Amino acid sequence: MDLVAHLEAYVATADEASFSRAADRLGIAQPLLSRRIKTLEGHFGGLLFDRSRRQVTITDLGVLLLPHARDVLDRAQRLRQAAHSARHARVRAVGVPSDCAPAVLARALRAGTERGITLGMRELPPAERELGLLDGSLAYALVRVAPERAAFRVPLGLASAPTGSRARPRAVHLEELRPRRRRTGGPPAPAPLPVLVLAEDQVPCFEDRFARAVARAGLPEERIRPAGPASGALTETLAGRALLLCTEPYARRYEARWAPLGDTALHRGYDVGAPPGPRGAAAAPGWLARLLAAAVGAAGTARPGDTGELPAVGGDAPSRLAARG
Repeated sequence: MDLVAHLEAYVATADEASFSRAADRLGIAQPLLSRRIKTLEGHFGGLLFDRSRRQVTITDLGVLLLPHARDVLDRAQRLRQAAHSARHARVRAVGVPSDCAPAVLARALRAGTERGITLGMRELPPAERELGLLDGSLAYALVRVAPERAAFRVPLGLASAPTGSRARPRAVHLEELRPRRRRTGGPPAPAPLPVLVLAEDQVPCFEDRFARAVARAGLPEERIRPAGPASGALTETLAGRALLLCTEPYARRYEARWAPLGDTALHRGYDVGAPPGPRGAAAAPGWLARLLAAAVGAAGTARPGDTGELPAVGGDAPSRLAARG
């Protein structure tokens, strides 16, 4: 027996003094309400209502039990409210790269709050973000994929020490990084700078094609080095002792000079993933995908003051993001 539903029928009938009005109040058929009252009377071992008169009246037993029934229903309602609050107050962890723009992530947190969702950002390497989706510790995550099949792309380039010039640099090709030949009688050519690769780009879908591009350009393998901690790599770059492979927003945040790579196949590719469910992979909300895309530097995905709504260009979220480039 569904005790709460049966007690609701009992209390509604006592309040309305009518089976028909009580059924209307609960939005159920009158025969169903009558059966619930009879079942409850059998459970308590006595009549709750006197049906011998034209108007339904409550019996002495019914009067005695009514306050207790109301108390049970009140507690059940508070229990439902507590469960609802707990579901909506649960922090949903979002796995993001370490080079995301903090201001845009803050907009994502505010957009979630406006929708009754509490988000928590967790900076994780690419492999740990994928693992977090599989084990359920992350609700959403930015996942690295090949750029040609990604929902959105993030241009990569080379950051270097600031020069003071505000002119936008032209695209750089890896062939241009080959050591220059020393002119006869001229000063020795400067030592070529190493290219540092952040942990975010130490993933198979990027490393393989980057290694091939480096080989085609004729660059020695030892010129390409893992960056290690990002702070140390930035220090080396700003001091003019290295080049850092990174996104433009990340370089500009630290006032480094940045030039895009001419090879668009070396762009970063991202999808916004969610843990797989019984019917396959779940979709992340479009407003969240849009803001996470902007946080990693995908061009044209968010503007200052943006509310996080996706533009109405049709299709699902990945298609809309791809349509924006």
